[in-house]
Amino acid sequence: MKFTAQQIADILGGEVEGNPNEEVFKLSKIEEGEKGSLTFLSNPKYNPYLYSTNASIAILDKFFVLEKETTATLIRVDNAYKAFSKLLEFYNNVKNNKEGRENPHFIADSAKIGDNEYLGAFSYVGENVTIGSNVKIYPNSYIGDNSVIGNDCVIFSGVKIYSETIIGNHCKIHSGCTIGSDGFGFTPDSKGHFKAVPQIGNVIIEDHVDIGSGSTIDRATLGSTIIRQGVKLDNQIQIAHNVEIGKDTVIAAQTGIAGSTKIGKNCMIGGQVGIVGHITIGNGVKIQGKSGVTKSIKDNEIVQGTPAFNYNDFNKSYIHFRNLPKILAALTDIEKEYNTQKEN
Repeated sequence: MKFTAQQIADILGGEVEGNPNEEVFKLSKIEEGEKGSLTFLSNPKYNPYLYSTNASIAILDKFFVLEKETTATLIRVDNAYKAFSKLLEFYNNVKNNKEGRENPHFIADSAKIGDNEYLGAFSYVGENVTIGSNVKIYPNSYIGDNSVIGNDCVIFSGVKIYSETIIGNHCKIHSGCTIGSDGFGFTPDSKGHFKAVPQIGNVIIEDHVDIGSGSTIDRATLGSTIIRQGVKLDNQIQIAHNVEIGKDTVIAAQTGIAGSTKIGKNCMIGGQVGIVGHITIGNGVKIQGKSGVTKSIKDNEIVQGTPAFNYNDFNKSYIHFRNLPKILAALTDIEKEYNTQKEN
């Protein structure tokens, strides 16, 4: 896709300084700008690059004063950073604005799909599935029987949604996710062999939830695994059966949450955190990366470490931990001096 400087200025409500017909077809950092690319300048640290960049068009603040000539066509706006963010959103919407049904695909006769859908090649929609309007389902995706997907959702390629899953409105599920697979439930028999416990619950994902690539959310043994409104999950996260994650909680990559744990709203959980099952984490809790959570946490606590404990106490303890070699050496010296005095 190509855009002229004037078209971009019209989108942003800006003013062109230079050639209004200058065209761009890609985006770039200002220090890496090439012919045909669009960039922006908002951080004074990068001001020198404005005069050396090869980018065709640069967005900058309205009152920025040039120190010398630049080869780029300029678009002046009230706030360059916000304008560029707006342009990224516009570009992403245009790029992903697909409609219609590609072949081959399968839609069960009993399935219901709303208006303005996009169904990519090799996608599968099972029996009694209900899909809302303005939903985009990219190639090689699977929507299992009796599932529900609300309006304005995006299901990227390779997503597998098992049967009975319920997904709200304005959700985005990235490539490689598996939603509704069996929870990790096994019982040993008299010979010590493990037998699977049937997982007959489902997964409920409420409105405005984003789920990163490669994440997995297991169906409940009974009842539902629930992801509340506004939750944002990074890539490669494991959420076990019967977990509940509260509204507007965010979780970074490679975190694993064991079965039946309840997490409150507005929590922030760092990467590579491990959380045991059957505990409760309160509202507004912050868990630092690589922590291991082994017991329930009260509202608004900040924790770190394995096992995780109060963040400030962790930092104080870590200072002593780093000094352990010195402390050990001092104790050894004291022991030697004591033994010497004892012998004398």
